[in-house]
Amino acid sequence: MMKDEAKARAAFTTARIEQEKIVQAQSDFGPPLCVLGLIDAALGRTEDALREGRRAIELLPIEKDSVDGSQMLVYFAVIAAWAGEKDLAVQYLAANSRSYGGGQVATYGALKLLPFWDPLRGDPRFEKIVASLAPKESAPDRR
Repeated sequence: MMKDEAKARAAFTTARIEQEKIVQAQSDFGPPLCVLGLIDAALGRTEDALREGRRAIELLPIEKDSVDGSQMLVYFAVIAAWAGEKDLAVQYLAANSRSYGGGQVATYGALKLLPFWDPLRGDPRFEKIVASLAPKESAPDRR
């Protein structure tokens, strides 16, 4: 976000070392693996990132846990977006927007404002998802 590629790479490389330790300690828990996937996507390790994100979804599917499972879908969408896999990113983001059980974590404000969605901006499918989550105008109060 600060346009300092060298500093970002150094920070992600350091974070990867620490996150890998967490993943090894919790090998059957999806969220740490998903974070490792985000880090790998930022480092350009596309295949590793996508594999880690998919594994996180397997470990914590939405059918098992609607809240945390939804988060795994959204994080995987970010991983895919950062990895340049826009079709995959939009597919998983759309799956989250149809999630059940109140687990939706991709909100209008997050998609509209957070910079980690920048790789998808301008894609009509992404913009349609954002628009579908926009607050609806309520009828004026006529008291």
